[in-house]
Amino acid sequence: MLDKQLVYDVLTAAMSTGGDLAEVFVENTAKDTINMLNGQVEKANWGIDAGLGLRIIFGTSAVYAYTNNTTRDSLLKLAKDAAQAVKASIKSGKTADQVIAAVSPVKYADIIKIPPEKVGKKAIVDVLRTASQASYDYDPLVTQTSGIYLHVDQNVLIANSNGLWAEDRRVRTRVVFGAVASSGNEKQTGTQSPGAKGGFEVIEAQNIAELGKRAAQTAVTMLKADLCPSGKMPVIIDNAFGGVIFHEACAHSLEATSVAKGTSTFANKLGQAVANPCVNAVDDGTLPGEWGTLNVDDEGAPTRRNVLIENGILKSYLVDHLNGLKMNTPSTGSGRRESYRFAPTSRMTNTYILPGTETPEAIIADTETGMYAKQMGGGSVDPSSGDFNFAVLEGYMVRDGKIAEPVRGATLIGKGHEVLLDIDRVANNFDYAPGMCGSMSGSIPTNVGQPLVRVKEMTVGGRK
Repeated sequence: MLDKQLVYDVLTAAMSTGGDLAEVFVENTAKDTINMLNGQVEKANWGIDAGLGLRIIFGTSAVYAYTNNTTRDSLLKLAKDAAQAVKASIKSGKTADQVIAAVSPVKYADIIKIPPEKVGKKAIVDVLRTASQASYDYDPLVTQTSGIYLHVDQNVLIANSNGLWAEDRRVRTRVVFGAVASSGNEKQTGTQSPGAKGGFEVIEAQNIAELGKRAAQTAVTMLKADLCPSGKMPVIIDNAFGGVIFHEACAHSLEATSVAKGTSTFANKLGQAVANPCVNAVDDGTLPGEWGTLNVDDEGAPTRRNVLIENGILKSYLVDHLNGLKMNTPSTGSGRRESYRFAPTSRMTNTYILPGTETPEAIIADTETGMYAKQMGGGSVDPSSGDFNFAVLEGYMVRDGKIAEPVRGATLIGKGHEVLLDIDRVANNFDYAPGMCGSMSGSIPTNVGQPLVRVKEMTVGGRK
């Protein structure tokens, strides 16, 4: 990290031509990855990414510049060049050294039980091979396995001309196991990908063999499955990764990135009913040890629990500092970015639908016909219209209140704001799942989550 005097000097230079706020985001990130294919290590990478991003805000506009050269001369030149790009009336004549020289830095540090530097490569390789072997042992139809180990140790410093100084260390660990089942020209895949904020203890807490088996089970089940029929029907979406639909189809439209522009389907709807009364949803960046958790966001604001929807009523948006100025709304601790190369904007952390009171068995038993989406895959969404489509990684038909035959090739199609209103049952079996979310400020770690929910009618795309 940079010394305090240099940070002050950079902020002072950035404010030299006027502006309302100057901010630096300093980063030093170590990343360790190991890739395995069919039980053999294919690639192992370790590297460090370090640099500084500088933002100058004036009115509701901003200039952003970044560099990986953090020498004094380079940073001062960057600040002066950025300052020259500021073309707005001076609202404040204050300089950074007058404002923050007396501020005491705040430093956050989570407890990492098994830090990355204490983990040998053999232990990681053994984990990947255990999952691979468990997949092969499950069924002879498994023809390929893959494994990825990812460990990220991100150290950041955020300081600005309003007196903020915050340092944070974010350590995350994740493994991704994949299995491919083949028969003739047909191939189907299954994946398991646990991850959390923490060191190697995150992996030690997992039943690795069981995860490998479950990945294979999904692949084999879908390989033997019939093609999914198409049409409108009730859809039951299971917990954990099922939350990707709320994340993509609904929560992105609650980010100030689109709300401030008026392009979101949820713009100007605070206090209105946007979902069935049984739906409650939050974004909580404070959950201990969770994949999307942060002590402070990437603008230095403390993260918090933001209630998005309460009993179907829209309660709040996810707001970063700059979009908050446009909306006349304070930050909700939701400013995030992939790295120093990106300016921050409003993003999610751990975003999920809260559990209800019913059991999953009762909801399934009360569904005469429909589809059960046990595991969701990838998809796409347009925040301006809410239109989405998502692949179902593992799906089954529901007949006479029971889970029946597996079906493959299913796609869920709809509009996010309509799905929220059509959720009519919410179970009590809540769970999270980690993922990476891409948007204009890069790819960031976020958690999705929900209990099992039922959508009373949804368009299912299929080839049968």
